[in-house]
Amino acid sequence: MKSLGRHILVEFYGCNKKRINELKFTEETMIGAAEYAKATVVDGIFHKFSPHGISGVVVIAESHLAIHTWPEFGYAAVDLFTCGDSVDPWDAFFYLNDKFEAKHYTTMELKRGLIDMQNVKVKAAEALENKEKEKAFTQ
Repeated sequence: MKSLGRHILVEFYGCNKKRINELKFTEETMIGAAEYAKATVVDGIFHKFSPHGISGVVVIAESHLAIHTWPEFGYAAVDLFTCGDSVDPWDAFFYLNDKFEAKHYTTMELKRGLIDMQNVKVKAAEALENKEKEKAFTQ
């Protein structure tokens, strides 16, 4: 069954604490990861918290890349979600792993939108038919 997208959840540990607390570096690195994966960057927004930590998202035509950092722990949580076949989220992962200088990481890949299109059409037709029957009984 074909999926609509791939979503990689990443836990980066032992990152360079200084780098993942720098707003400009984190934003440029996330955008760089999207570009490295050959995604189409639409926009990005990043925010630095006080005293430390950054949250941000890069919106790509194929979905998004998001990050939340905890520099005090050398930790970054990253979501890499791409739709279609033109962008490989693993390319973005390897780019980020290198730039954040992570000592180790864990990943989990989810297939998003596992849709059997023929089955969806049949289910939609059945739902419509049932709704029409329900209307007939309530009138």
